[in-house]
Amino acid sequence: MGAMALCLYGVIPTLQPAGAPFGRVYAAYGGIFIVLSIIWGRYVDKVVPDKIDMIGATVCLTGVLIIMYWPRG
Repeated sequence: MGAMALCLYGVIPTLQPAGAPFGRVYAAYGGIFIVLSIIWGRYVDKVVPDKIDMIGATVCLTGVLIIMYWPRG
């Protein structure tokens, strides 16, 4: 399942329209990957994220929001 997710993570962005803002597409997928990693670790692997994990995820997801929604030009 992990290998399939990794393959999809690499293939799906290439299916975006030619004029799509590619950096924003990758930021969105990165954010999804971070959130799903924490959920997977918590509920499948039974590893509770600690404070530093959550701070790191928050920093990364803040970066995703900046990339996605900061006004351009």
